[in-house]
Amino acid sequence: MASEQLNLSNLKPAQSRKDRKRIGRGMGSGKGRYSGRGIKGQKSRSGSHKMRAGFEGGQMPIYMRMGKERGSTSKDAMPIGPFRTYSQPVNVAALERFDADTEVTPESLKQAGLIRSTRQDVKILGKGELTTKLIVVAHAVSASARGKIEAAGGSVTLLREPKVKKTKGKKAPAKKKSDEAEA
Repeated sequence: MASEQLNLSNLKPAQSRKDRKRIGRGMGSGKGRYSGRGIKGQKSRSGSHKMRAGFEGGQMPIYMRMGKERGSTSKDAMPIGPFRTYSQPVNVAALERFDADTEVTPESLKQAGLIRSTRQDVKILGKGELTTKLIVVAHAVSASARGKIEAAGGSVTLLREPKVKKTKGKKAPAKKKSDEAEA
């Protein structure tokens, strides 16, 4: 074996290949007459195997028969859509562990074990009491938390300004120039 040189005349596949299944070659082959497609129906016809995955022949497909989550299902809807947001909550009572006049940032909250990651926004909530004067730096602060922090002598700085929601309502009709001249 080692003395033979490898060339095109003595190349062999690494393992023996299996002959392909030859369909429609007589009754004795086991794949004759209907050629493994059964009798009649959509899947016996030519071109029938180009249906999309999950197609159930026109029957209501399983993903549409399943139960749905409640609420709005638009793409930007909060609980369902891809633009869902999440902020890590930290209560005012948990801030009591910091020393007075300390700057409380997401990094210091992570070191204290109050949040898991600094990648997500941090929101300070107003549950509990605060007696220590702190400089709180966070992405969002509830109104009650802001009141308690400022009542203790501290201050609040937001890392990101809150988005102002546009109200959907009717605008007051514009005054005409003739009405302004009369008034």
